[in-house]
Amino acid sequence: MGFPTYLFLIQKNNMACLLTSGRKVPCKSAVGGLKAVYFHDKIDTDSIVPTIISGEITTFTPAEPGDWYKFDLKGTSSLDTAITSSRDNGTTFYESTLQIELTYLDVATQEQIKLLAHTMPNVAVEDYNGNFFFLGLYHGCDVTAGNIVTGSAMADKSGYSLTLVAKETAPPYFVASSVIADNASATQIDPTA
Repeated sequence: MGFPTYLFLIQKNNMACLLTSGRKVPCKSAVGGLKAVYFHDKIDTDSIVPTIISGEITTFTPAEPGDWYKFDLKGTSSLDTAITSSRDNGTTFYESTLQIELTYLDVATQEQIKLLAHTMPNVAVEDYNGNFFFLGLYHGCDVTAGNIVTGSAMADKSGYSLTLVAKETAPPYFVASSVIADNASATQIDPTA
């Protein structure tokens, strides 16, 4: 006489899915807003491998991947990451949406936006709390929408709006500031020069 069939349907807990800590209520010292965004041509993570320790990228091996191009931000730029998880399908992924606003229209910026729209860059975002987040580590980011606008009234916006989306199997990794800021190119467009 064998075991009842239903016993074979019981699954053990996956140890990787067990919680490891609780969380206290933090002080009210955080602020919202993005300070800067950095762009890099898609890194070949098969040959330049990130070192990830406790959810933070601390370095790349064998060497840092080269220049990051910094765009300073001011105003209403934002980063939002949606978690999509399905028990029925057994899947979870993270979709990060980066909205950036760049004021002032100029030829050099417009040429860089054309390049961004045609490629799948890696993106690092710096917030006003001193955090750096890495978007599109393995799959890159896509420009999915944008506007080049000059308003009808003198107080209206003249500039660019861009939406970039990254879909990954993990939320945006925190990244050590030294990985990004220390490798930022000194070349920046001055739109009003």
